[in-house]
Amino acid sequence: MKVIVPVKRVIDFNVKVRVKADGSGVDLANVKMSMNPFDEIGVEEAIRLKEKGKATEIIAVSIGPQQAGETIRTALAMGADRGILVKVDGEVEPLAVAKILKGICDAEQPGLVILGKQAIDDDSNQTGQMLAALLGWPQATFAHKLEMGDGKADVEREIDGGLQTVEVKLPAIITTDLRLNEPRYASLPNIMKAKKKPIDQKSPADYGIDIAPRLKVLKVTEPPKRVAGVKLKTATELVDKLKEVGAI
Repeated sequence: MKVIVPVKRVIDFNVKVRVKADGSGVDLANVKMSMNPFDEIGVEEAIRLKEKGKATEIIAVSIGPQQAGETIRTALAMGADRGILVKVDGEVEPLAVAKILKGICDAEQPGLVILGKQAIDDDSNQTGQMLAALLGWPQATFAHKLEMGDGKADVEREIDGGLQTVEVKLPAIITTDLRLNEPRYASLPNIMKAKKKPIDQKSPADYGIDIAPRLKVLKVTEPPKRVAGVKLKTATELVDKLKEVGAI
């Protein structure tokens, strides 16, 4: 079974995000970039499936600038077999990403697509669901545990009330939650091997996709600064303070 794992290049989760002075977006100049953490979990899960003999090939896909090839190399160093870079300059909205991924799925015919449930830069949480709709495949989102069977997958998923187990027939779309696994670190030998693994370069036009944006960002602002707390001695003072700030 062939497994496709989309990986997105985002600002590293340890970096404090800065907004541009003109409010037009986030400042990416001289900022450390890395693989989206939820996608990293997806890569790890695909590798585990291959180690169990459930998958035969893992394809890492990234849609973004030329530097996104570094993100694919990270996936290859972890254990993916080859990569596909769809080169795009600028932001690509979730629907356009899903359409490009559909074109890749039509060409590659995978048995499973494992995506991060969301990217930590835009937090859209849309691409996996949109891809399932475009392909007409079953989907299991927020996967907490994955067990592969004969032509099917049992997915334990996180919901507000606890855990829910669903069965999906393959081919299917699965999106990863934070507690699905703990991604491995790439060893030095695997990092060296990753340099020789192939990465195909494509463009949206190769799949007949128009990536023109449908949304317009009007302004990006930082959240308001938190004000200092105050200590109150009695419940009466607390009620009075809450009334003062309009909380009650």
